[in-house]
Amino acid sequence: MFKQLNKDFPASIVVFFVAIPLCLGIALASGAPLFSGLIAGIIGGIVVGSISGSSLGVSGPAAGLAAIVLAAITNLGYENLLLAVVIGGVIQIGFGFLKAGIIGYYFPNSVIKGMLTGIGIIIILKQIPHFFGYSNDPQGDWAFFQVDGENTFSEIFNMFNNISPGATLIAIIGMTILILWEAVLSKKGKFFKLVQGPLVAVAAGIIYYLVTRDSETLAISQNHLVNVPVPDSFDSFIGQFTVPSFEMIGTLQIWITGFTIALVASLETLLCVEATDKLDPHKRTTPTNRELFAQGTGNVMSGLIGGLPITQVIVRSSANIQSGGQTKMAAILHGFLLLISVVIIPNILNYIPLSVLAAILFLVGYKLAKPSLFKEMYIKGWKQFVPFIITIVGIVFGDLLIGIGLGLGVGIVVILIKSYQNSHFLHIENQNNGNKTIKMTLAEEVTFINKGAIIKELNKLESDSYLIMDVRKSRYLDNDIIEILDDFKIKAAEKNIDIEVISERGTIKNPDSYQQFFELEKKPA
Repeated sequence: MFKQLNKDFPASIVVFFVAIPLCLGIALASGAPLFSGLIAGIIGGIVVGSISGSSLGVSGPAAGLAAIVLAAITNLGYENLLLAVVIGGVIQIGFGFLKAGIIGYYFPNSVIKGMLTGIGIIIILKQIPHFFGYSNDPQGDWAFFQVDGENTFSEIFNMFNNISPGATLIAIIGMTILILWEAVLSKKGKFFKLVQGPLVAVAAGIIYYLVTRDSETLAISQNHLVNVPVPDSFDSFIGQFTVPSFEMIGTLQIWITGFTIALVASLETLLCVEATDKLDPHKRTTPTNRELFAQGTGNVMSGLIGGLPITQVIVRSSANIQSGGQTKMAAILHGFLLLISVVIIPNILNYIPLSVLAAILFLVGYKLAKPSLFKEMYIKGWKQFVPFIITIVGIVFGDLLIGIGLGLGVGIVVILIKSYQNSHFLHIENQNNGNKTIKMTLAEEVTFINKGAIIKELNKLESDSYLIMDVRKSRYLDNDIIEILDDFKIKAAEKNIDIEVISERGTIKNPDSYQQFFELEKKPA
């Protein structure tokens, strides 16, 4: 892991700057203490990063769980939520032992790419108000319909009359530094590769704030800066940690909440694992069962000391990949940087303008949602493009699970349509004296999904036709299909249609029972 430290450490710094506002914002959106988000980020980096088999995935508090956490805190209280987080972690560990991680491999590529693109678009849309120094909403308020009654687009429209000149100026300067660093300076020498552009942009933001804080027009207000809790003493720092209450461990509601957290966190993690592996330049494969075990362990530890539930998060993971991270050491180091910063330098962190962090996230979002990807998916055809677009729309106007669910649903419909179309092949072999010979070749697997297509083709056969049915490639015929063929014998006799069945063991003309024929065909000799 230490062989790539020269690349992992700079990447960890970028992920650290991305994680700080997200940890705090998600805690705020969840109705939890701000410090709970930082705890989850630290555990997600150090503990989950150490156990996980993912080379580039980064874990921490996730916006997708904010609504669940908010409802749990409202109905159960914060300490009981922590108990549910611990229970959810134990359930996730159980999922890992039961090898439930295989579920992650059953999501179509079009849906995964749609998920990445949708998240990229959300990142851009949500950071526009922060970029111009308007929005005071938490960075974790990722839903389309927000907790303050606004929505993603109304926030942007409201911004135009409330632009902060100072925040906007330093955001533009930060964006310029980032683009210049990546496009030009990073190719000029080792120094520019070791020191990442985001670090320089953040340093510029801090200097700008300190220099202009007394200016009437260019100063950045306090509510547009990072807001890390600053303890007065060691005792006050320790006092920020909270332990769960185990008094209600036998309560059904606690277990329902714990299972909900485990299920949603596991699904989000598996989706992000699949997406991260696709972004990995080396195309490494993450062991999903081990990932569930790692996430479960992290959630147990996070819940025990007052942290929010944890998942693998694509925003942090993609920032890691785009910044040149090579091994999981980048994720671990980002966790240590979070820990060191909240202990030693919380005051310095509170000088960072949110608009600079928005500039960093802008580039992360753009790289996830490049316009060229839309063209690429369109060229691949509607079977790829439609689930891709539906997933994006669902994520932007709903949330991650809604988008994935809609995309997956459309993907299943596409499969059903193609299965309907490909259940058999039908063509005219020859035509003699007005009598048509038609050959129908059944596919390898024919199920009840194919009933409509087969009935339609059988009903189209003209009187006095000769039907050749080739089942040599078929390995499974659903009982529904066999009944259709048995029922068709009556209509075939009335229309004077002869049926010849070609099997691996020979040819049978006008069989008495397709059920008997199929059993004979598939049983070993």
